[in-house]
Amino acid sequence: MKNKFLGTSVCLYMNYFVHGMGAIILGLNIDFLAAQFNPDIAHLFTIAKDLLTPDQTVLINSAKADVYTVMMGLGVGRLLVLFIMGSLSDKFGRKPFVFLGGLFYIGFLLGILVSPNLEIAFLFAVLGGIANSTLDAGTYPALMEAFPKAPGSASILTKAAIAAGQSVLPIVMGLIMAAQGYYGWSFFFCCIILALNALVVLKMPFPNHKLTPEQEVEDLETIEKDVPTLKTKANFWIEGICFILIGFTSTATFYLVSSCLKDFSQTVAGMDSAGAGYSLTSYGIGTLASVFLTAFLVKSLVRPVYIVVIYPLLSTLMLIALYINPTPTMCIVAGFVLGFTAAGGVLQLALTTMAEFFPSGKGKVLGIFFTSSSIATATIPFLISYLTKIDLRYVMLSDAIIAGIGTILAIIVLVRYRTIFNFPKKSA
Repeated sequence: MKNKFLGTSVCLYMNYFVHGMGAIILGLNIDFLAAQFNPDIAHLFTIAKDLLTPDQTVLINSAKADVYTVMMGLGVGRLLVLFIMGSLSDKFGRKPFVFLGGLFYIGFLLGILVSPNLEIAFLFAVLGGIANSTLDAGTYPALMEAFPKAPGSASILTKAAIAAGQSVLPIVMGLIMAAQGYYGWSFFFCCIILALNALVVLKMPFPNHKLTPEQEVEDLETIEKDVPTLKTKANFWIEGICFILIGFTSTATFYLVSSCLKDFSQTVAGMDSAGAGYSLTSYGIGTLASVFLTAFLVKSLVRPVYIVVIYPLLSTLMLIALYINPTPTMCIVAGFVLGFTAAGGVLQLALTTMAEFFPSGKGKVLGIFFTSSSIATATIPFLISYLTKIDLRYVMLSDAIIAGIGTILAIIVLVRYRTIFNFPKKSA
């Protein structure tokens, strides 16, 4: 029988398609926004880079650092309402929060465009973070309730929608630049989609959020196939702390890349603006490919805990290679590889694995995990802002260090996983 919430799910994924654009739109427009927030030096951005004096280059880098400071507001806003929105969604239902999340996002995008300075732009970025948490509070529960037999698959497809948005926006930006159009059209493009989608959401049916899974689908079956069981109790102070830190490292790894890859490709690798945008398109394509391949692997062949180790390791190696050899070709290749390994679902798979370790305390522990992830979103722009003033190459080196730490933490989790679980005889 056809699921009556299919249309609703399309609307939910469409919001995350735009969210994918929103996650990189400030980085893609960094030169324009830096000039907008610093009108006294706006004329410097029209001068060819090889004609700038050292002092002028310092001023431009400082103005770009201001944009990364604005990005901190996204993490701050997310942290402010992370727990509140989830609780309110349980009480009032999912639809209001999906609708409000879209409206908040429109406010963020339009607000950034009209912000005359750093301070006001930061406030609108906080609104963008609130929009993100509001969408999460309505969307993830709604998807799990709409597809009670496959809640994990329904949730991870949000990553596919995000990746699609991150792949499309650089192309849109390239077309705008080729036509010598106003950079703000990329913001308006996102707002139009969100506004139309919000109107459709109001007419769409949503699952009854008060029903239990058994009530949602009467023939819901418990699948015991190939499921490991705990033989000793998990230790929060070992694997629990590791998971919390992985929440930070996994978020920081992809956030650094998605925020800086275009600027890095231009400033360090010497690509033009359109070419640098394609490195982000490559990143989005890598993420999209990873979502589908990883979903297949963890369903049929590989336990999620192994992916949580392998992907950060590959990210570390790629980031080191990019730091050592920052060429245009390497930026394109690195975009795909880092999209695949850093943004293709490590965060979600770490959550899945953590739920295996702590089956009776998921809500509390997962809340801490998401808080750790949001702290990364709030603090990493500060690191980027600082490093941009010194040398943008150090962003990739710092990211390699963070990914390396995440790999070590994941190895500890893997060792503990094999120690405290009983596995079915046919696999381990």
